[in-house]
Amino acid sequence: MLSTLPLEKMTLEEKFITIETVWDDILRNSPSFPSPAWHGDVLKERDALLESGREKLIDWELAKESLRNSLK
Repeated sequence: MLSTLPLEKMTLEEKFITIETVWDDILRNSPSFPSPAWHGDVLKERDALLESGREKLIDWELAKESLRNSLK
């Protein structure tokens, strides 16, 4: 079944919430979904940035809140 969303009527915040909901559903219902081959390279790069101190981790909930606040 294909659902049509009223994208032209949705706010940017509503669109991001919709995307997050879809991703959560995919993760919940497809736990063995394979990562693409390039994903490992990206993760290695990010680990190197963290180890060198050029990047910092922030809590995912805080990151989402920050994004939501920047869209208001």
